[in-house]
Amino acid sequence: MKKISTAERSVTIARLGASLLVAGLAVACLWGVPGQAVAQGAATIVIDGSTTVGPIAKAFAEYYMSLHSGVNITVSESGSGNGAKSLINGTCTIADMSRFMKKKEFAAAVEKGVTPVAHVVAMDGIAMIVHPSNPVKELTVDQARDIYTGRIANWRDVGGPNRKIVVISRDTNSGTYETFDKLVMKKERMGNATEYLGSNGAIRQRVQSTQAAIGYVGLGFIDRTVKALLVDGVLPTRNTVASGQYPIARPLFMFTNGYPKLGSHVHAFVTLHLGPKGQEIIDAIGFVPVTSY
Repeated sequence: MKKISTAERSVTIARLGASLLVAGLAVACLWGVPGQAVAQGAATIVIDGSTTVGPIAKAFAEYYMSLHSGVNITVSESGSGNGAKSLINGTCTIADMSRFMKKKEFAAAVEKGVTPVAHVVAMDGIAMIVHPSNPVKELTVDQARDIYTGRIANWRDVGGPNRKIVVISRDTNSGTYETFDKLVMKKERMGNATEYLGSNGAIRQRVQSTQAAIGYVGLGFIDRTVKALLVDGVLPTRNTVASGQYPIARPLFMFTNGYPKLGSHVHAFVTLHLGPKGQEIIDAIGFVPVTSY
């Protein structure tokens, strides 16, 4: 079997996002301009899942409720895996996921009469972050994997100070963890010293306060309190993710049970990302609008 390089995998992800975008735009052309405040009446929308997609969902919810006083939207961030479970069990209307649903999750959904439908709302890059005082500026994917397995345990081995590396990861229920596991770890196990945290925000906070730490977060969680590293010579930015250059990238999803009824609040909400306001919100948060492809 031909081995797929990191660069080829990145381009494949970019093409996947573009293909799903074309399908979404086709639906938009058939059924009208997405994101318009055309839905009427009261509604309750419950959203659960990814801590990466959470900021998008919260910003969308705030904007949407400002247009519709009778609509109540709640957003929880319990992780992509729990979002899938909530949709399958009927306890949420929309499942935020930073990965595609697994075959076993689809099977569980079908058994309960649930038909998961994916809506790609944005693209994201997973950034490797360190404390701003760390002189290291760049890692290869192979070096990152060696750090997380424990084969590289001191910053001096990658051009940094003589200091033990504090390795921080997302918890294993996270879609971000699963993407990192696939694209960086290539299914190798993380070392025993790895610390697991429950959100992107928690990882950023840990790296902020720990000079020897390394972690990984979605694009929208990069700020001046941490330093994003180049990976294989490419800095994680919206442009490098959109172009397919950055090697650790993935689409972000909202899943619904079936395609939402046209004219409903759920339909308007999950197509908000295709309209100008939704794109503006996604860009402002730091992610890549699907229309940038």
